[in-house]
Amino acid sequence: MVDLENDVKFIKGVGPNRVTLLNKLGIYTVKDLITYYPREHEDRSKPVNLCDVLDGQEVLIEAIAVSKISQIRTSRKNMTMYKLIVRDETDSCLITWYNQSYLKTRFTLGEKYTFFGKISKKNGTIQMNSPVFDDYGKTKNTGKIIPLYPLTYNLSQNTIRQIMANALKLINNELEETLPEYILEEYKLLDINSAIKKIHFPRDYNEYEIARKRLVFEELFGMQLALLGLKNRYSANEVGISFNKDVKISDVINDLPFKLTKAQIKVLEEIDSDMENQKPMNRLLQGDVGSGKTIVSILAAYKAVKSGYQMTIMAPTAILAAQHLEEYTKILSKYEIKCELLVSAITKKKKEDILKRLKDGQIDVLIGTHAILEENVEFKNLGLVVTDEQHRFGVRQRKIISEKGQNPDVLVMTATPIPRTLALILYGDLDISIIDELPPNRKKIDTFAVTKGLEERVNIFIKKQIEEGRQCYIVCPLVEENEEINAKAVVELAKNYKEKVFSNYRVEYLHGKMKSKEKEEIMEKFKNGDIDILISTTVIEVGVNVPNASIMVVENAERFGLAQLHQLRGRVGRGEYKSYCILKYQGKSDNIRERMKVMQETN
Repeated sequence: MVDLENDVKFIKGVGPNRVTLLNKLGIYTVKDLITYYPREHEDRSKPVNLCDVLDGQEVLIEAIAVSKISQIRTSRKNMTMYKLIVRDETDSCLITWYNQSYLKTRFTLGEKYTFFGKISKKNGTIQMNSPVFDDYGKTKNTGKIIPLYPLTYNLSQNTIRQIMANALKLINNELEETLPEYILEEYKLLDINSAIKKIHFPRDYNEYEIARKRLVFEELFGMQLALLGLKNRYSANEVGISFNKDVKISDVINDLPFKLTKAQIKVLEEIDSDMENQKPMNRLLQGDVGSGKTIVSILAAYKAVKSGYQMTIMAPTAILAAQHLEEYTKILSKYEIKCELLVSAITKKKKEDILKRLKDGQIDVLIGTHAILEENVEFKNLGLVVTDEQHRFGVRQRKIISEKGQNPDVLVMTATPIPRTLALILYGDLDISIIDELPPNRKKIDTFAVTKGLEERVNIFIKKQIEEGRQCYIVCPLVEENEEINAKAVVELAKNYKEKVFSNYRVEYLHGKMKSKEKEEIMEKFKNGDIDILISTTVIEVGVNVPNASIMVVENAERFGLAQLHQLRGRVGRGEYKSYCILKYQGKSDNIRERMKVMQETN
C-alpha cells in the first residue's frame, strides 16, 4: 500500500525545481498530487479533414509530411521559425513552430503524423501554429482526451501530465476504498482507484462524468458527515438558554393589525419550541422575498426580551438595518421594549452612548450592520442572535456575534431560493424552517424578458405606470463604464434618462461608492414618493421596502445570477398594486435564453 503522505519529490520526474513549482500549487504529498484534478479536458480524439476545418477552430488532423522542415531566421532577435507542409486526402496545411531546433530532423518525408492545434486561414492557405503532435498510431499528445490543469509559470501541461501518470503508476490501483460497499452499490459509484485514474485520463467523456460523479459524491458526503458531527456536538455538549414558557408569542400575534399565514405560524411554533428548550437553537429560516420573515424575528425578539434577555439582529446594509428598526419599533414599543440602531455612520458621541446603555442592559434589541461585530460592542445578557440575508455573512461572523453571549439562540434568515437538499448540505449544522407561502395581499409579479428592440415600448410602459402614481427601479450592474462587460453605468444612464428619456419625471441614482448618508437620504426620498425613477446598482437588492414601487427594470439582465435576479424582483410587488419585472438582455446564446425563460416561468 502506497503512503499517500509521502513527499511528492519521490515521484519519478519530480526534481528539486519541479518540487518548488508543485509546492506553489499546494502540492506537497502524493495525495495532494492525485487529488489535483483537471480544470477541464480537451478532446483530441476525433480527426477532421483539412477541407472541413474552420478559422480559429482547434482540431486534430492526420496528415503526411510533404516537405522537409525549413528553418527561417526572423528579424526579431533570437527568433527562428520552423515550417513544415503536410497534406491529407483533402487539402494541405502549413505548420509553423518557433525556436524548436530539435524539430529539424524530427519529421520524415512521406510519413504520417497527427497534429492538434488552432487553425488560421490566411490568403486561402490553411495554417497551424505550434501544434502538439505524435507519430501516427501513437497517443502521447493526441488521439485521446487530454486533461488540462490549473498551472503556475514554468510548469507545462505535458510535464504535469507525465508526473501524474507516474504517480498513478506508483499507486498501482492500491488506494484504500473510502466508501462502504453498500453505498457504492446503492448509488452506482465507481471504486476509488478507477475514479482517480479516470478523472485524470478518461478514454471518453462518459468515463470522465462517471469518475466525477463518484468524487463529487464523496466530497459532499464527507462535508455532510462533518456538519452533522458538528451539529451533534453542539447538541451533546452545549447548554443554552431555556426561555420562559409563560411568555406567549400568541399575545403579540393577536394584537397584530394583520393575519399571519399558516406557514408563518408553523415556523413560529418550531422557533418557540427551540427557544424553550435548553439546547441552543441553530435554525435557518428560509422564505421568499416578502413572505414575512421579519415579523417572525420580531416575535422571537419579544419572547427573548420578556424572558429577561437582549436580542440583536445583523443586516447587510445600513438601509435595511434602518428599515428593521422602523418595523421592530412599530410592533414592540407598545410592550416597552427599547430598540436601537448601530451602524458605522452614527456620530462618535451617539455610539458611545449606545454602547454604554447596551452594556447596562437599557437597550433590549440592537439592530445593526457589521458594526455589531466590533470588539467594544458588549451586551449585558444576550440571548438571541438573528442574521438577515445569511448569504452576505460567513460562519465566522455568526460565531463572533454569538460569542457576545452565553450560548445564545441563533436564527439565520435568507430569501435566496435554495432547494431543500442543497440547504441541508450548505447548512447541515442548522435546523431548517421554510415559509413556503406568501401573505394574501401579495400579488404575483409578472416578469418579461426583452431585447434592445423593445426598449421604446418599455419606456412608454414605465411612463404610463408613473402617470398612475407608481414608482420604478432601474438596476445596472456597474458604476463605471467597462467595455469588456458592455454594461451601462449608473451615472451615464441616469444622465441620459434625466435629460432625455424621462426628462418630465424625477430621476435619481444610487450606487455603492456614494456615502452612506447620501444613500440613505435618496432611499428615504424614494420611500416617501419624492422620486419617480431610481436608477441603482444592486445596493437595493436586499430588503428595501417601498410598497408604491411597481416596476423593476434590470439592465443587462444576462450579467446577473438567477438568485440575484430573484432578489431584485422581490423589491416590487410589496404593496397593493399590480407589479412588473422587466429583464432587458443582450446576447443570443441558449444559456442566456434559458435563464431568462426560468425567470419568466417561476416565482
